[in-house]
Amino acid sequence: MNVILKQDMPNLGSKDDIIAVKNGYARNYLIPKGYAINATEQAKKVHAEILRQRAHKEEQLKEAAMKMAEELKKVSLTIGAKTSTKGKIFGSVNTIQIAEALTEKGFEVDRKNISIKDDLIKEVGSYSATVKLHKEVLVDIPFEIISE
Repeated sequence: MNVILKQDMPNLGSKDDIIAVKNGYARNYLIPKGYAINATEQAKKVHAEILRQRAHKEEQLKEAAMKMAEELKKVSLTIGAKTSTKGKIFGSVNTIQIAEALTEKGFEVDRKNISIKDDLIKEVGSYSATVKLHKEVLVDIPFEIISE
């Protein structure tokens, strides 16, 4: 029996996959639990239309992310931190400070989409962070830590 998955299922498939499973597994588990629907001809047509519309929306999001990436490549950040006389930072610089610095420059980026290449930044200097704007669009942003 062919079914269309409504969500990701481990060891079975991803959301929107059309897969073949045994009749009992589909009728007694997947369909009643709401994990899948029966893949009739009508359901396949609706499924194809949904995938087509989703691909169009995804393309628009990717284009917007590419435009923002081009603007972000021109940005260089300077972040101030309290330091000792030897240049050691009290605490550390993390993604929250980078997200706030980007917001001041006019870019709204969630801190969860920022990753710092060095685990902990404890000293004054130049570093780089990666911003994930889309699942296929990543931008490296250089930033400098200075003493306040």
